[in-house]
Amino acid sequence: MRKHDPLKAQRDAEMRKARQAAKPGLVPELAAYTHICDAITLLFQPYAEVVLHDLATETVVYLTNSFSKRELGEPSLIHEIDFKPSDRIIGPYEKVNWDGRRIKSVSAVIRAGEKAIGILCINVDVSHFHAVISTLEALVSVPQSHEKPASLFKDDWHERVNEYIQSWTWERGLSVAELERREKQQLIMDLSGDGAFGGRNMASYISRVLGLGRATVYNYLKQSCNGGSGDE
Repeated sequence: MRKHDPLKAQRDAEMRKARQAAKPGLVPELAAYTHICDAITLLFQPYAEVVLHDLATETVVYLTNSFSKRELGEPSLIHEIDFKPSDRIIGPYEKVNWDGRRIKSVSAVIRAGEKAIGILCINVDVSHFHAVISTLEALVSVPQSHEKPASLFKDDWHERVNEYIQSWTWERGLSVAELERREKQQLIMDLSGDGAFGGRNMASYISRVLGLGRATVYNYLKQSCNGGSGDE
């Protein structure tokens, strides 16, 4: 026996209600798109509203998951989306809902041959996603007014080396994991030239970061001091 799903039953009831409330004058060419409206709404429930407009009457003839307070039979107000007869897709564009929520919309022009007969508008409530983004930004951001404590970072060679290596690899379109032997050798020479090995135990730290043995790092440093870049 199939398990009863109260949410699905509610959605099905809403779809039936929408179909029953649809204007009797809904032309067959547009009626064929009502199941597409239903499918989009079901997929993105509860964030998507789909509105079907009849261009002949410039009225709303089908509506699912209404959260914009639109009603069947009301004027379409096509001018609000800057509709032109030659359009195929309009948007995406942004609107503000009656309650202040931000709505992202896109509209598809329905044609019978080359004649535009309707517009199918998909409105997505993105306010929830903006709230999530704001929360994540608040979690990961560091207030600009708060500088790093000088007492803690004054002699932090690890961070300086990390920043140097990230900058060095970024400028060359590389990552640390992609560095080949000669590139690692050049990076060590550049680090040495900028005084990175002045910190305590930095040779050991850099060898771990680059996946090299300490002996190899010292060998590269020796070659750097001798002005050479020979093989290991």
